[in-house]
Amino acid sequence: MTDVKIRLFVDHPLGAGQSLALDKAQSHYLFGVMRQQIGAQLAVFNGKDGEWLAEVSTASKRGGELLCKEQRGPQVNPPDLWLLFAPIKKARTDFIVEKAAEMGAARIVPVQTDFTNAERIRQDRLQAHALEAAEQCGGTFVPEVADLMKLSTLLDKWPAERKLMFCDEGIAGQTGAQEALQATGAGPWAVLIGPEGGFSQAERARLHGLPFAYPVSLGPRILRADTAAVAALTVWQQVLGDWA
Repeated sequence: MTDVKIRLFVDHPLGAGQSLALDKAQSHYLFGVMRQQIGAQLAVFNGKDGEWLAEVSTASKRGGELLCKEQRGPQVNPPDLWLLFAPIKKARTDFIVEKAAEMGAARIVPVQTDFTNAERIRQDRLQAHALEAAEQCGGTFVPEVADLMKLSTLLDKWPAERKLMFCDEGIAGQTGAQEALQATGAGPWAVLIGPEGGFSQAERARLHGLPFAYPVSLGPRILRADTAAVAALTVWQQVLGDWA
């Protein structure tokens, strides 16, 4: 297999002989930043058709084209797992989205809780972070980053078949996540991480009463929100995901 150092997401169908037009940002990255020239080879993926080897056929900082050559690997989709988290400071929110994409979340949903400080997010910017993470980690799937929505609204419309791993700082050191997941089993899941101030008493009471929600502890210490997201995804992937 041809060794390549650059991976690029392209919003085009992929197949042998397919021409792939690059937008201005992609052209600037390849030809202005990475100094690639005609004949250079790289890996491309579109989230549906696996990874393909492509060759630069036209090069310009304002535009360019690639020629799709051959498939390097099949499409690999993550487990049916959502990550729900309350946005925090900008850099740490970026971190959560990037790590969720790397760790195999299929959908990332920022939620507004009673104690969430952010009233809005830049969904397009967070989606770009997820895409860049997929390019860098070797994945062929880019998770959707949803726009910010109220947790209460999301729970009102919750699909009954999807189980919810509710990471509750109020029971730290009690119900272990690994044991709860093993007892409950596979299927569509979501992981819920709270804001820096934790969940309100009303939110905790509602979540504890939902038949699809499973309150769990992530250990004896209360974790920061970004740390908790990584810890929860790690436990879920090891028990029920594609890390086993």
